[in-house]
Amino acid sequence: MNILIYEHNHFGIDDLKEVLTKMGHSFKLVSNYDLSERKDSKFEKEFFKLYEEGKYDFVFTFNYYPIISNCCQKINKPYLCLIYDSPHINTYSYTLINSCNHVFTFDSADFFFFRDRGINTINYIPLPVNTSRLERQTKVPNPHFASDISFVGALYNEKHNFYERLIDSKISDYTKGYLEGIMAAQEHIYGNFLLESLINGPILDDMMDKMPANPNADGVETSSYIYANYFLSRKITSNERMHILEKLDKSLASKYKVNLYTHTPPKNLKHINCYGAIDYINDMPQVFKNSKINLNISLKSIKTGIPLRCMDILGSNGFLLTNYQEDILRHFRDGVDLVIYEDYDDLIRKCDYYLEHDNKREEISHNGFMKVSKNHSYEKVLNTMFNSL
Repeated sequence: MNILIYEHNHFGIDDLKEVLTKMGHSFKLVSNYDLSERKDSKFEKEFFKLYEEGKYDFVFTFNYYPIISNCCQKINKPYLCLIYDSPHINTYSYTLINSCNHVFTFDSADFFFFRDRGINTINYIPLPVNTSRLERQTKVPNPHFASDISFVGALYNEKHNFYERLIDSKISDYTKGYLEGIMAAQEHIYGNFLLESLINGPILDDMMDKMPANPNADGVETSSYIYANYFLSRKITSNERMHILEKLDKSLASKYKVNLYTHTPPKNLKHINCYGAIDYINDMPQVFKNSKINLNISLKSIKTGIPLRCMDILGSNGFLLTNYQEDILRHFRDGVDLVIYEDYDDLIRKCDYYLEHDNKREEISHNGFMKVSKNHSYEKVLNTMFNSL
């Protein structure tokens, strides 16, 4: 097949190019477009000209872009996309119902949300992993990245984030206390996302008055959705990750080597080795391969999906210790392919246990690697998507 691919700083583009070439497909990659605009006459004109010149079979993107969907709809050509971000507000655009769409999301909760409302242009599939590349990159171990426990990920502690800006906007003490209460509850609840339904009435009115979160003109998302997923979820995730790191710092980091890789390392951790962010393609696989335990602490806005971090850890033949996500148990076995912790104390216990039982840990990491290699390769995922055509 001949594929037109649009991309803008997407993690998986190099893997996609490698695998499509291996599969015998031809493609043209168009980069450096800002695809966030929902209407752009110049973009549409260039799109139609490019598509006609190349005589492509369909258009592909990572994540969903209404402007591309509308272009494909006008010329009656298929549009395939794979969503790996959460939240992904673009799916709330009315363009999702365009008949040209073949949208695949990694979060089954989003799939069921739209399917239950009669929208059949969206499907569910876990994210793919390019184990061939990861094996090549980790064939020679790099001791620089060796650790007993590691966590790679944002702490969402940057200045002037959405939640801090909301607080600075002078919402009432009552609203602030209410939000802190529901965030504290959601932090310890896995498998049920409560926030959106709890932002209503006078609380919503106060937030909208001080820092409005208005839906897109062509979208059906609610203000409560925006606040829950973009303001509160990130703050909860920030709190959760810091609470776990602080617990590790006090209980295990003086006994084991614990490494943290993040954009803005905190200053209050005494025993954890704090590093800056690492390169996704070149260094991250070495971290996952050379860490005895790799932690996943999911972004709260991922309702049920398996985060990309989990797939990359397993694909690097790393041991994964993760919070509960419903979709994980659709495809993997707890204690066999990976390990799920139930709460913070359980995380500490399981870290200690698996660091003392090398054989069990190595068997689980091997099983996880074999499972993603067999069931979640780029080739298998792409073939499933292409067959939808």
